[in-house]
This record gives sequence, C-alpha cells and structure tokens, in this order.
Amino acid sequence: MKKVLTFLVMSIYLLGAFAQQELQQRPRLVVGIMVDQMRWDYLVRYNDRYGEGGFKRMMEEGYNCNRLLINYIPTVTAVGHTAVYTGTVPAFNGIIANSLYFDGQWATPVRDWNVQGVGTQRTEGKASPHRLLCTTMSDELRLATNFRSKVISVSIKDRASVLPGGHCANAAYWMDSESMDFISSTYYMKELPQWVKDFNAKKLGQLYLDKAKKEKKDKKLFWNLLYDADTYVQSAGLDEPYYAPSTGSILKYLPYGNTYTADMAMAAIEHEHLGQNPTGMTDFLAISFSCTDMIGHKVGPNAPWIEDTYLRLDQDLKRLFDKLDSTVGKGEWVAFLSADHAGSHNVQFRREHGIPAETWPYYQVIRELNETLTREFGLETNDPSMQLSINKKKYEATLLIHSLECQNVFFNDTVIAKVCKDGDPKALKERLKARTIELLMQKENVAYAFDVKQMPPYIPEPVRTMAINGYNPKRSGDIVIVLEGNVTEDCDDGYKSDYKGIPIGTNHSVWSPYDAHIPFIVMGKGVRHAWDNRTYHIVDIAPTICALLNIQQPSSCVGHAIDVRK
Repeated sequence: MKKVLTFLVMSIYLLGAFAQQELQQRPRLVVGIMVDQMRWDYLVRYNDRYGEGGFKRMMEEGYNCNRLLINYIPTVTAVGHTAVYTGTVPAFNGIIANSLYFDGQWATPVRDWNVQGVGTQRTEGKASPHRLLCTTMSDELRLATNFRSKVISVSIKDRASVLPGGHCANAAYWMDSESMDFISSTYYMKELPQWVKDFNAKKLGQLYLDKAKKEKKDKKLFWNLLYDADTYVQSAGLDEPYYAPSTGSILKYLPYGNTYTADMAMAAIEHEHLGQNPTGMTDFLAISFSCTDMIGHKVGPNAPWIEDTYLRLDQDLKRLFDKLDSTVGKGEWVAFLSADHAGSHNVQFRREHGIPAETWPYYQVIRELNETLTREFGLETNDPSMQLSINKKKYEATLLIHSLECQNVFFNDTVIAKVCKDGDPKALKERLKARTIELLMQKENVAYAFDVKQMPPYIPEPVRTMAINGYNPKRSGDIVIVLEGNVTEDCDDGYKSDYKGIPIGTNHSVWSPYDAHIPFIVMGKGVRHAWDNRTYHIVDIAPTICALLNIQQPSSCVGHAIDVRK
C-alpha cells in the first residue's frame, strides 16, 4: 500500500512539474501575420529572390503546411480573417461575406452605427466586432490570463483589424483612407494613445505616397520596380492589356502601404511593450497586410508588380522579425503566417495560353434575372418607387433580387410583398426561387444553383461541404450559386473589372484551389522545423495556435490542432 501511495504522489508531482514546464514554454508574444490574397505558390514561385530574413526564415525555421485549404465558400477577406482566428466556418461565426444585409441596408460586417470613430470624424471609424457570433483565439488568450495578456491588431482595412482582434482586444487600428492616419473606434477607447497620435503626426503615409510619385519615371508604371524589369522572369511584361490603369496616387494600391502597416505594427511592439508583459503573460499582435489584395485586384498574379510587392513585403517581414528578436528576444516569440484567400490567374492571361477561363458577369446576370422574373410573373408596377431597373448603385432596393453577393441570391422580401397579387408573398417567393434556379442552371459558367435547405444529393465533395459550411440561415441568401472551377467573378468593390473589353486583374470568392489554397507557416518558440504535405483546412489554424499556448479553443471552433511542437 505504501508503494502505491508513493507512486501516486510521485505521479502527481511529475504531472505538476510537466504542466508547469509546459506553461513556461509559452512564448512572450504571438504575432499573427495575414497576407491578403496570398496564394500558397508565391512562397515557392519567388523563393530564389527572397532574402534570408523574411519568407525564407519562416520556411527554413518553421513548420510548413503546404496543403492548407479553405473549406467553405465564399473565399473573401472578412470571411477568411474570421475563419483563421475563430477556427470555425461562416455557418457558426456569422461572417458570411464582405457585406451583410441588416436593417434594410448593406454594410461591411464590422460597420457599427452605435460607435464613434476615434481619430476621425468619417464613417470609416464606425467599426466593431459586434456581428461576430463567437470568440477568437485572441479572445481566448485574454480569457485564459484573466485579461492580463495584451492584444493589439493592425491593418489598413477595418475588417482585417477588427475581426482578428476579436471582442476583447485592447486596441484595433485601421487606416482612414482620406487622412491616411491610423484610427480606431469608441468600442476600444475614448481617444488614441499618445504614441499613436505621435505616429500619425509623422505623416508617413503621405511621405510614402510622395516617394512613389517622385520615383516613378513612366506614367504607365504603377511604381518603380526594385530591380531591372528583365529580372522578373516569373512574371509577364510591364504593359499587358489585362492590367488596370495605374492608381499610383492611392496608398493602398502601392506596396508602400504594407511598409506603412509594418511601421505601425513595430511602433505598437515598442510603445505597448508587447512581449514584455510585467505579469509574464503572453501578448498577441495581429497584423494584416492588405495592399497585396488591392494590387492583385488591379493586375493579377502574373504581373511583375505582384512579384515586386512580395519582394518588398519580404523586406518588411525581415524588419519585423529583427525587431522581435531585439525587443522580445530571439527564441521567445511565435509568428504564424497565412492568408484570408488566394486569387485566380487573370482570365485573359489564361485564354492567351489555351487555359479554360470565363468570367461571372455580376451586373449582367442580376439585370437579366430581374428583367426575366418581372416579365414572366407579371410584376410590373406603375409606382415610381418600385421601378425594377438597375442603376449605378451597387445594391438597388427596388429590385426583386437586390444582390448576388458572393454568389448568394438575395431576394428583396419588401418588394415581393408589395407586388404580390394573390396575398401570399411566401408562396410567390418559392416560385421565384424555383424559376431563378432554372435560369441560373442554363448558364454555362454555373455548375450548380440550389436552395441550401433543399440541396440536391448529386452535388459532389468537397463543394457540397464548402457550401454547407458557408451558409448561415439567418444571414445568407436564398439561393447558393456554385461556379465552374474556371470562372472568375468580374465584379469587385462596386466597379466592373473590365477595361477596353478585357477582364483586368483578378478576383476571388469561388471554391477553386486558385482561390482556396493558402499558406500556413508557424515559426518560433517550441515549434519544430518540418514540411508537411498532408491536407489541412483554414479552421485548423486557431486550434493549432491555442495548443501551442495551452489555452482553450474558440467557442465555436471546429478545426483540429496540427502537431507543430518540437
């Protein structure tokens, strides 16, 4: 009996010692790096041109997941940032698109009319995570440390800062597009900290913009490349017809916007003393580089401007990692890098090389559907407020179908109720839905169109699961459209991506690996070096980081932790 008691006591002691050792292995700081619209293959495509301290450092020191896929549709910014940080899909986290329809109007999922901007009087300051239905890994870190950990989030885009920061962030900062200052909202603070005011006072955004204008020698160029143009052998020429006209006067369309973001992130490390928490708790810094996405939309993945953007971002990552080594301590921090989505090759580029490629003409389709349904169902009206026609607004409140946002068909219930002649709007809507599905299925670039509540059994995996994972019955549309794998949507941010009859740049949002295959690398304290070719999903990122930190997974997490430990 004595031996048994001795064994139990020793076992308890060893378990306690092991737990204490595991907790001591927590890094001082976790840095989450999101690169908007980064395809996985950019890691290898430009590898011979990267320096030693940025992307290469991560690949050579970290755990590389080469087959990480998005397991829902649509593959867009707000949804991707949310999935990475919540470890769950839109069906549970509620962020189903870059725009959501609430209270009769469309807005980004972080737009909050009940808060005020801090550092700005513009609408851009009205943002918070109030639409997010679950916790993030950054929230769980705050909960696990009784809010002694500090969480800061930085990006040019509001949604790319607010959603990773979660509900409990100490601060989230994003850029005012007019002043180019970093701002926040009253959800987080009453006024900007003095260090942010001082940072904004330097007007670095304007300085970078002036620098780009001064250096640019040719009006056709977006900016001067780092190296001679003929060294960009992995890219197309400088003057391809599928590039948009230059927008070199807007910071978010220049790689200097990423440098500006890195500057702000490093200022946060320094002035918020991230990784030097006096309580000994782990801090969290979320960074999202957004200019990669804005530039990608303009020129597509095969432009030298994209290659140059990643070569410059590589230099910014080196600056960031060097800062972490000198401030937090080498070997005392963890960084992970991923993306919210990727992006397809330009449609014209693919056609020139004999690769199947089609566009999804957003405005044309929504116009055709509305005109056909209005005519076939005899729903014409003389009421001037009920004219069923497209205008220049992105969403027209007087249409039967007011949006095809992220390949979801959104019917306008108010209009249907007004034009219903038999007194049963629900029955009319069901007939409209059935006819709309028939019309959509007649289009060559549509693979499937269906009501998720009545999904046909013949839809194959993984598209079937991706559609289910992306559907939230209270927020999604009435019909889900699945495009063919060779189709790219030709509409983005309210403008038609077509220049002189040629589809320009690129877009994303569909299920194809072009849009759904993203990078995931973890590097730092307690992480081993490895190359892993097994298939993982975007929802596995949050539980992996939570496992490294020995904290609870987010409240709606459906992902699985990847074993990256030494």
